[in-house]
Amino acid sequence: MAFAETFKALSDPVRRQILELLKEGSMSAGEIGAHFDMTGATISYHLKVLKKADLVFESREKNFIYYQLNVSVLEEILLWISSLKDQPQAGDEG
Repeated sequence: MAFAETFKALSDPVRRQILELLKEGSMSAGEIGAHFDMTGATISYHLKVLKKADLVFESREKNFIYYQLNVSVLEEILLWISSLKDQPQAGDEG
């Protein structure tokens, strides 16, 4: 997994808000854009960054593209962070 891409994508508050919206289920770019005061091109840019980081994936239904949260990437990040917590610290006995 490319953590650099993932953390870059997560560093932006708009992209984190998009992920929050997608927690509720799949949405089209237009549905996502309705929650923000920005152009469709800007929303598309944010979705592209999230896709590149594998945080979202898209599916096509007729003339629409729907975006969905990719929880497996988030689970990998949580597992990695959790593994850091389990490491003995300098000065710890054991």
